[in-house]
Amino acid sequence: MSDKSEKKAKPKGKGMIVKIVGAVVLLGAGGGGVFGLVKAGVIGGGAAEVKEDNKPKLIRKGEEDPFAPKQESKEGEGGGEPVYGDGGSEFRTAYYTFEGEFTSNLKGSDSLIQVSLAASTRRDGRVLLWMKEHELAIRSALLNVLADTSEEEITTIDGKEHLQKRLTAAINKVLTDEEGFGGIDDVYFRSFIVQ
Repeated sequence: MSDKSEKKAKPKGKGMIVKIVGAVVLLGAGGGGVFGLVKAGVIGGGAAEVKEDNKPKLIRKGEEDPFAPKQESKEGEGGGEPVYGDGGSEFRTAYYTFEGEFTSNLKGSDSLIQVSLAASTRRDGRVLLWMKEHELAIRSALLNVLADTSEEEITTIDGKEHLQKRLTAAINKVLTDEEGFGGIDDVYFRSFIVQ
């Protein structure tokens, strides 16, 4: 009987070693698989993907704007580097001037309004590039705002300032819809006529 007990003991020893080695291999493969799933974000939340902030940045006075449109100086205009004073905002302001006038009927009136407009931003040149690219949609939005303005609203300084805010919001809405970011700080009247 000792032969039988030796035969039974040997397979049990070998079987135990095979089971241990098999368990280690499975744990290693399983652990690697789990690690891969965690790293990929399938389980456990994983590493959050860092998304680059691609919004236009504020440009400090004197800083280089990598997105600034090329400006050609015309005869009679000052050339060279801009000169900034010590006061005011620490950020530079860039302006966009709309070509031509905006003319519209006023709401509930036979009167017409005709304005020339400019807009300002303290953000980098991408905002100005977007203004040029989407000018048609912006002009349409601005005309809608003008058409929704009554004559009584624009007879006071407060009414004109409120109109400027509404025009600013209209531009930012178009830019946000098209580019994901507004960036216009103010709208200015270059001319303002009501007839």
